[in-house]
Amino acid sequence: METNSSDWRYTVMPAVFTWLKESESGALEIDFDATKKYAADILKVQGKGGSRMGGLVGSGTLGENSYLSSEQRLSALKALSEVAKEYNVPLISGAAAETKEELAEIVRELATVGVDTVMVMPPKTKNVPSDEEMYAYYELSAIAAKEAGVTIMPYNNPDAAGYHALSTDILRRLSALAEVTALKISTTDVSTIETLMLENKELKILAGVDTVTVHAGLAGACGGITGVGCIFPKASVTMQEYVNNGEWAEANKISQAMNSISYLDAQPLLMEYLKFAFGIHHNDATGGLRTFGKTLTQQQIDDVRARYILAKERLEALDLIG
Repeated sequence: METNSSDWRYTVMPAVFTWLKESESGALEIDFDATKKYAADILKVQGKGGSRMGGLVGSGTLGENSYLSSEQRLSALKALSEVAKEYNVPLISGAAAETKEELAEIVRELATVGVDTVMVMPPKTKNVPSDEEMYAYYELSAIAAKEAGVTIMPYNNPDAAGYHALSTDILRRLSALAEVTALKISTTDVSTIETLMLENKELKILAGVDTVTVHAGLAGACGGITGVGCIFPKASVTMQEYVNNGEWAEANKISQAMNSISYLDAQPLLMEYLKFAFGIHHNDATGGLRTFGKTLTQQQIDDVRARYILAKERLEALDLIG
């Protein structure tokens, strides 16, 4: 299958969930069939303008990356690579480590299971690295990516995920590396995007927080990675179509319709919240609560359900459920 865009960076891409099931012993294990099916279902959906999701993001924050073993992560990505190939889209995944050497090894491993672009998070260290240490961390990942035949995407996610923030200066320097295909900015402060774009209009920046898709587009982001779009793909794709066409009023209508659930994408428990909402959407609330992450309280469950219902009602009024 062919995508509707010649450049996946100008589309929105789903950060898909890793679906789990109970084994005979009662332990949780990856449900590869369900994970692949749901990913394929999302990639099939068209926006009102006829485009689709332009890439597939697996084993990211929403894919339980922090909780999977290396073996589980690679197995999940290998399965998702089959879906990505079927729909002719790149497979993207995240990587984080304490040291630059560990990171380089992860990049090489991801390349062996079909990952095309690696979203590289800042180092998982208690102490904040200096700018030179941060640059060296990413520089070595770029070298590893070149050797493995893949690209990287520096990932600035200081808000909900709590990683060390990448300074504007570091992002500027990293964007010049040949192996960097784009920058991912997951923060509600879109001024960083605007500042970088004012300095270099050729930059490719992807937004990573659903609450600011329209604002990030106004600031210069060319595409985005979405969690809410897994639940409401027609709405997410259509909103990106409007953003790309500069139809800001229409894009904003969709953003406002999804506001109640997009809010969850910027919270520390975004994976647990959105996975449960995804389960509700597919009449599998129990499955949506199966996670290696945190157990939601009844109050949190009720809140997510209410937010999902409100967003669904608003999107139905816009004919954007599908």
